[in-house]
Amino acid sequence: MKASALSGRVAAVALVATVALLPLLVRNNFQVFILTLIGIYTMLTVGLSLVMGYAGQVSLGHATFYGVGAYATALLSARLGLPGWAALALAALLTGLLAFAVGIPIFRLRGHYLAMATLGLNVIFVLILKNESELTGGPSGFTSIPPMKLAGVVFNSDAAMYYLVWIAALGVLWLSFNIVRSRVGRALRAIHASELGAETLGVDATVFKLKVFALAAAYAGLAGGLYAQTIRFISPSSFDVLFSIELVTMSAVGGLASVWGSIFGAATVVLLAEFIRDQMNALLAGATGEGEIIIFGTLLVVIMVFMPEGLVVSGMKSFRRWQGRRRAPTGV
Repeated sequence: MKASALSGRVAAVALVATVALLPLLVRNNFQVFILTLIGIYTMLTVGLSLVMGYAGQVSLGHATFYGVGAYATALLSARLGLPGWAALALAALLTGLLAFAVGIPIFRLRGHYLAMATLGLNVIFVLILKNESELTGGPSGFTSIPPMKLAGVVFNSDAAMYYLVWIAALGVLWLSFNIVRSRVGRALRAIHASELGAETLGVDATVFKLKVFALAAAYAGLAGGLYAQTIRFISPSSFDVLFSIELVTMSAVGGLASVWGSIFGAATVVLLAEFIRDQMNALLAGATGEGEIIIFGTLLVVIMVFMPEGLVVSGMKSFRRWQGRRRAPTGV
């Protein structure tokens, strides 16, 4: 077995063990909820990494699909009475299909135009949520979302939702690892390097971009459904442009083309956001949203300028260089 494959398996086992034991080490339910949130955001960040880091397509409105999954799950379970697991699965499927349909015209654009189109999609989605109050609850939000029930188990506690979310997150990570190491992953990297060059090698760039965009949206729909079933209340403010910026920051922190880095990026931004809300309200006169925009925007710019591969990848490369210098013979 190659050293890289062995280290990957060791890391996977360590991650599963950490996920299983963490709830036993935290002090209260709020901390369990924060860990659950990291699992939800990990699924979002992995999907965005596939789109931006591997396929090279700029998406600044990924919170749209997160919101579609959340509201679809809420409506299907609360209004139509579907079981929570069925509502969740159907919401993820519908979100992926929606992204595929929307991606057909969007991926005709390039560069800044593509980024603005995805950003505009997010703005339109939030406006629909706020104005269609009879369906979505409007700015006040959607309540009375029933808890998930599966095989006779009711997931109505923080610990239960934590394990459910992280089982889904580990599944998403496993699937994404297999994708990036497969022929599909090689095709995505070729598209990122040069769409024209990839097409000359027989890669249908449009089809691959649409498929990875739909898959990332399905991840987001699944994450949104789990978020809705975790807190059982959703509102438009949870899926606005600010959150899309946070998601891009998560991907940049972990590394745009790093599946492992998605966990680190999600955890870093979640904990940083909590720090901002807890410690900086007085400094910013209660303008938490403006404070987050300033800090996340600055963090994103610094990382993209000085560490474009992300903190995780750049840190690992720096560590390897340091090890290489230590092992290098000194003297003549």
